Amino acid sequence: MEILKFTVDSDKIRADLFLSEKSGFSRSRVKKLLDEGFCVMNNKPIKGNKLLKIGEVLTLTVPDEKSLDLAPENIPLEIVYQDEDLAVVNKPQGMTVHAGNGTNGGTLVNALLYHLDSLSGINGIIRPGIVHRIDKNTSGLLVVAKNDKAHVALAKQLENKTCRRIYIALLEGDLKRDEGEVETFIGRDTANRTKMAVVKSGRKAITVFKVIKRFNGYTLCEFSLKTGRTHQIRVHAKYLGHPIVGDPEYGYKNCKFNLKGQLLHAKTLQFVHPTTGEKMTFNAPLPEYFEKVLKIIENK
Repeated sequence: MEILKFTVDSDKIRADLFLSEKSGFSRSRVKKLLDEGFCVMNNKPIKGNKLLKIGEVLTLTVPDEKSLDLAPENIPLEIVYQDEDLAVVNKPQGMTVHAGNGTNGGTLVNALLYHLDSLSGINGIIRPGIVHRIDKNTSGLLVVAKNDKAHVALAKQLENKTCRRIYIALLEGDLKRDEGEVETFIGRDTANRTKMAVVKSGRKAITVFKVIKRFNGYTLCEFSLKTGRTHQIRVHAKYLGHPIVGDPEYGYKNCKFNLKGQLLHAKTLQFVHPTTGEKMTFNAPLPEYFEKVLKIIENK
């Protein structure tokens, strides 16, 4: 059994939408948990259509999923740094962070259980050590907590936006502005609930962008997050009219480079160590397939 607690950070958002966004669970799974009384506020079950207020705390109890295989797996994993409290890993494209929604093995969690001597237990048996996530087909840096004290401290930095995350993406077309900030509301796409979109009923999402280099028909950009919504950079890139190259959900259907996913890489991760108080900065170089595409378009 897994017990998750979420503090509401925006007014007048439906409970089912909020829980789906925060937990990463599908809307249908959240609905089932709500219908069965697994989500409470002030010790009372709530309904999915309840409009929440800032500061309210929801407790979601997630029953064990017996089908999940959380055994350690000897999967190659690049560990950039580790100590007694935490580890920083460079997740490859194509690896899911944790089990769920039909994914039972081959995840980052399976690899962490094999390579690390301990993981925090705050997120239960399904997501041990996982403080934050990146999409399956996004590569790059993640910090993992090895004990509960470190987990709480790191999660607080994410919540307070003092943990800095910088991404690199290759966009389709020529982005007109050299730099700027995108502020919209992001929520579930009304036409396709598995996708996110810019919608009035969504939650505030702010992304800062800066052009690194321009190519003929493409723009290499740096993105940093002021909020952490699901698929935020991918949705905002599409909103700008320049989706990320290779993005199967939000990009162009016909990709010229035979890619397995979007060219989006979590390059820089910066946070304060939960024990020593030291400001720590990590950088991960672009993956080989990303560099290969850059060389192709540069030669053109």
